Amino acid sequence: MSALFPTLTAAGKGAVRPALRFGDRALSYGGLAAAAGLLAGRIAGAGRVAVWATPTLETAVGVVAALLAGVPAVPLNPKTGGRELAHIVGDSAPSLVLAAPGDELPQALEGLARVDIPVAAPGGGALPPEPGPAAPALIVYTSGTTGPPKGAVLPRRAIAATLDALAEVWAWTEDDVLVHALPLFHVHGLILGVLGPLRRGGAVRHLGRFSAEGVARELGAGGTMLFGVPTMYHRLAEAAADDRELAKALAGARLLVSGSAALPVHDHERIAAATGRRVVERYGMTETLMLCSLRVAPRPPAGARVDAGPRPGSVGPPLPGVGLRLVEEDGTEITEWDGETVGEIQVHGPNLFTEYLNRPDATAAAFDGDWFRTGDMAVRDADGSVRIVGRKATDLIKSGGYKIGAGEIENALLEHPGVREAAVTGEPDPDLGERVVAWVVAADPARPPSAAELADHVAGLLAPHKRPRTVRFLAELPRNDMGKIMKRALADGRADV
Repeated sequence: MSALFPTLTAAGKGAVRPALRFGDRALSYGGLAAAAGLLAGRIAGAGRVAVWATPTLETAVGVVAALLAGVPAVPLNPKTGGRELAHIVGDSAPSLVLAAPGDELPQALEGLARVDIPVAAPGGGALPPEPGPAAPALIVYTSGTTGPPKGAVLPRRAIAATLDALAEVWAWTEDDVLVHALPLFHVHGLILGVLGPLRRGGAVRHLGRFSAEGVARELGAGGTMLFGVPTMYHRLAEAAADDRELAKALAGARLLVSGSAALPVHDHERIAAATGRRVVERYGMTETLMLCSLRVAPRPPAGARVDAGPRPGSVGPPLPGVGLRLVEEDGTEITEWDGETVGEIQVHGPNLFTEYLNRPDATAAAFDGDWFRTGDMAVRDADGSVRIVGRKATDLIKSGGYKIGAGEIENALLEHPGVREAAVTGEPDPDLGERVVAWVVAADPARPPSAAELADHVAGLLAPHKRPRTVRFLAELPRNDMGKIMKRALADGRADV
């Protein structure tokens, strides 16, 4: 029996339970055990394997096989450019690449032996013994901001600890059916979205490509949970206002989870208004897996008021087993939880990565003793809940002696009817140190609001020192594959103004 997947069995009553479904292709637990077991036998003893991580059944089988074989897997984003992909392959040095039959692989992978991933196989066959909890399970490359991506080595204990903690706070069981359309080369879609249900013995329904219609269909056909990123929830909020079937499907889900970036308050409110349900935000990173989330009842109480749900902007308290503190710039711990004092989040616990592959210097710099420096800034409310202000490097603006979080200004801008999307950054200013800069996508590009109007709007909602001093209009905000706004591209002038 698998230590990571105790419910994965090729025999007995669990064999016919649905495990994975991608479109019209599916595997039961028995089928998954047979296919992954066959592949695990083929790759056992390999040093590392790369996985061409398309949103398909094959990717899920390939990663599960590597974990069963005790071989570290390196998920590869199929959209990665040639130079970056060559860096990842050279840095991680896999001996094999696993891919779906028929997939065309880029030149950067030509030197690797290829193994096609099976999705059908006869049952039987013993699995190789799994390594211990400290052994590496996945090497996930983080997006580089000041250099090439770094490979975060995630041990088996980190995956188990995170998934078990989420199961406790979300009341996640084998009866849950998870719906999502997240990419499978990232922690959110792969570890939470595929390995999470498999560890519980539940089912995954992957949409392949996100659409409001797909979400409505799968939630309406028995899905109990939905995982998404803010861009997805923004589109669901827009559609649910006029689509009764979508609103009904969202309202019927047991759990709606948003992650990878902050969900704007106005999208929280629009979904709540359309469905009577609140979206739960969680907080985590590639290096730490999941750190915070609110507790969720197995089913919302009948007649529960929408304002009794999670508070927009809060990611809740630390998960069981996670140590979390806020520190000042000089390293002093902030002990007063007043909901106002901003500090950097530092964490420790079994959920942490082991190292950056081949980067002992970067690994050492990432830690303050046993505490990992997240680079995220936050405040803590009196009940211990965490509210993220933003990234230290891009979202904390020091202007006129104040520490200003970009997130609250972005939420204020989004409350203006003339604003469709907004991002906020800081820019050097000879008088203030930094000035607040707003990057805005207008609701009506032909009639955008004036800079003065938006500045007064923010000042009226928040405080005068938080108003944007500069407003720049864009046709769209630059985003990565996870829907995160790429603020470095804005600050570096790599966006069309």
